[in-house]
Amino acid sequence: MPYDVKKDLKQLYAPKNTGWTLVDVPEQQFLAIDGRGNPNTAESYKKAVEALYAFAYTIKMTAKQRDEDFVVGPLEGLWWADDYAAFTVRAKDSWRWTMLVTMPPWIGEDAVEAAREAVRRKKKIDAPVRLEKLHEGRCAQVLHVGSYDDEGPVLARLHDDFLAEQGLKPAGLHHEVYLGDPRRVEPAKLRTVLRQPVG
Repeated sequence: MPYDVKKDLKQLYAPKNTGWTLVDVPEQQFLAIDGRGNPNTAESYKKAVEALYAFAYTIKMTAKQRDEDFVVGPLEGLWWADDYAAFTVRAKDSWRWTMLVTMPPWIGEDAVEAAREAVRRKKKIDAPVRLEKLHEGRCAQVLHVGSYDDEGPVLARLHDDFLAEQGLKPAGLHHEVYLGDPRRVEPAKLRTVLRQPVG
């Protein structure tokens, strides 16, 4: 049975709560690539996501041949801006991001470097995709159902109400896990895990 992060870490990849709650996030490793700009219009964003999946599926195929198969996880992203208000007012051109795809713990740097050569040769993609570990620990998390542009009020509730009630503050980058494909799902039905490390 292939390893599937959505089943192994169900509370993080298939949450049901549509109100903010606290969860503990263990260390994970990801394929990662950085950029900045509006994800709806920046060509660099489209190319970054394409590169991530080219690497992820190349690594998966090699792992499968070794009987170490896994299901490629959903797209994830860390988001920030020099001015936090850029999120609540959705000023996307000033956003910075690191896009991620989770990798099983047994995937190492050697697998990423082998994939880099294969992706460069077969797909003509030369991108600075890297392997990165992330340990977020205690986080506030919610399942948002709806358009990405409707996240503003949900995030405002986190920062204005939930964190204050819990006596907590943000302690890391805003994290999103995309459970739906916006090319195939209408905006009102998109499901996104919103996560904020806290301390």
